[in-house]
Amino acid sequence: MINKSILNLKTENNLKYLNLLSQQYGTINEASTEIINLQAILNLPKGTEHFLTDIHGEYEPFIHVLKNASGVIKRKIEDVFGNTLAEKEKKSLATLIYYPEQKLDIVLKQEKNINDWYKISLYRLIEICRYVSSKYTRSKVRKALPKDFSYIIEELLHEEPDRVDKHEYYGEIIKTIIDIDRAREFIIALSKLIQRLVIDRLHIIGDIFDRGPGADIIMDTLVNYHSVDIQWGNHDILWMGAASGSRVCIANVIRICTRYANLDTIENGYGINLLPLATFAMEFYKDDPCKNFLPKFDGETTYTLKEIELTSQMHKAISIIQFKLEKEIISRHPEFNMDNRLLLDKIDYREGCIHLDGKVYKLTDTNFPTIDPKDPYKLTPEEKDLIEKLRFSFLSSEKLNKHVRFLFSNGSLYLKFNSNLLYHGCIPMDKNGDFKKVKLEGKEYSGKALLDVLEMITREGFFHRDGSRQKQYDTDIMWYLWSGPSSPLFGKEKMATFERYFVSEKETHYEKKDPYYEFRDNEDICNKILLEFGLNPNESHIINGHVPVEKKNGESPIKANGKLMVIDGGFSKAYQYKTGMAGYTLIYNSFGLQLISHQPFESTEKAIKEETDILSSLVVLEHSTARKRVADTDIGIELQKQIEDLKMLLFAYRKGIIKERNKQNL
Repeated sequence: MINKSILNLKTENNLKYLNLLSQQYGTINEASTEIINLQAILNLPKGTEHFLTDIHGEYEPFIHVLKNASGVIKRKIEDVFGNTLAEKEKKSLATLIYYPEQKLDIVLKQEKNINDWYKISLYRLIEICRYVSSKYTRSKVRKALPKDFSYIIEELLHEEPDRVDKHEYYGEIIKTIIDIDRAREFIIALSKLIQRLVIDRLHIIGDIFDRGPGADIIMDTLVNYHSVDIQWGNHDILWMGAASGSRVCIANVIRICTRYANLDTIENGYGINLLPLATFAMEFYKDDPCKNFLPKFDGETTYTLKEIELTSQMHKAISIIQFKLEKEIISRHPEFNMDNRLLLDKIDYREGCIHLDGKVYKLTDTNFPTIDPKDPYKLTPEEKDLIEKLRFSFLSSEKLNKHVRFLFSNGSLYLKFNSNLLYHGCIPMDKNGDFKKVKLEGKEYSGKALLDVLEMITREGFFHRDGSRQKQYDTDIMWYLWSGPSSPLFGKEKMATFERYFVSEKETHYEKKDPYYEFRDNEDICNKILLEFGLNPNESHIINGHVPVEKKNGESPIKANGKLMVIDGGFSKAYQYKTGMAGYTLIYNSFGLQLISHQPFESTEKAIKEETDILSSLVVLEHSTARKRVADTDIGIELQKQIEDLKMLLFAYRKGIIKERNKQNL
């Protein structure tokens, strides 16, 4: 019953809203049917969520983990077929689901009786598909079906094996699919449907870009994914700043790509012209071996000595430009407290040394052909011309613009979702464990308020008119989020880029972490963070990335008695020597949380030909015998609100406050 004491349907706002709602549900029958439907959905098991972080351009392992859903598909195969299939058959079936097109090409060459193989494979795929779709409504499954085969798949999914009278009907469907030579397309459609249905929501907790060779491929995959959100990482915000026209962000992006021999992402992935940089580097650094700027290779691609030499020269050239451009921002913003990053004027160019923190260090490279010792931060005319050409290329890249718009529309600095708090880096803290106060435009912010205002500024930085003063401030903040001492995405006191290039003493390379990283293993601090973001500490978790977990040194990804989980385990090859593994992923299904650790992925080719999978280990963090239902999720809360609204509409119909709509008179 509707509580009439709290229901005032005659208020103007309520009547307006209910009249709008009546346009969709025009009769008592329609409103009642939707209430019944929504109430039933609330009792379905919650969908499976998949968490990944710090992908860093490693598109092959990323796509494989996406296809196998961190082992979920393999476990579904085990659930359905158990001991009725040999292990080899299970592996073949899993590979078929992951890579249907490529696997079918191999099978067609090897199988002597392809029709029998088609028949067996189709029946197995239908069984898996029926199992993974069972937790959804028919309506939701219908929306996920491939258009070309939607009717046929729906019929097969709802086959009743015990119904003898329909057994021949279903058998004839399979036979006809094979007879008319549509089995290949049907198998591909079923495999991709299974991939889609096993994961209800994908969470990417930052750092899609840099280091690895395929950030653009990863972004293309995410743009086409059925349900995804992204919590920006500092590497993502750097590319977002570059796409917004920030010169210093552009210089940083190019520097990192030259450092990791990853120019293909810029040139081929995004169509950005680096010829002006190459020409500039060959002119000003032609006699410089640039030994400190040799690119870091992935060990798989072969480069000529000439390519290595040119990349090194480009690397050094853009680095010097970056240091000069950073001076402009740091001078504009004394509140950033980054004067300690201005090092070009600390160099004794005659002696070849630098003064740092009261000490003098010998420089390992003293060739600075574009620096005037009397005015070291002044760009040469050639450098000015170069950075403007590069800026034009970044702003003109349609694909980069598309990807960055997607990051804005599907991303944020943090996300609250189903009682979990997701963010990439940290919540800046002081040494006492309190939220650090950061001054922006004369006002101090901390905790949740700091992340909220930084996100708002970031969004405005991309969409503001180019050339405006506000645009400059907003894009300066985007650079600060990349490397600022109180940035929630960076989380360190400084980025020691210059020191790593020019000073051999390791003490100068140290980057002190935000106190957050000392406190995040403290359960009380984690509870404090959860409360700050409006979450119940008794039922919530923090999912964190950014700093790789050094598993080989005994570090655990599970912090604060399970309150916080760090799932950066080294997806990027550049970090695997530190972590001793190749990444963590997290699965949150109706039974609870599962943490999966992964060993390095060899190649897509080997996964298809040899039917190898990523070797993964599963740790059940939480397991509930009572399955979580849709009613226990954020979507469930929204559905319950819709039910209450529909009940109000029903009440209004029955009392005559709103008239049912006669469809014939519409």
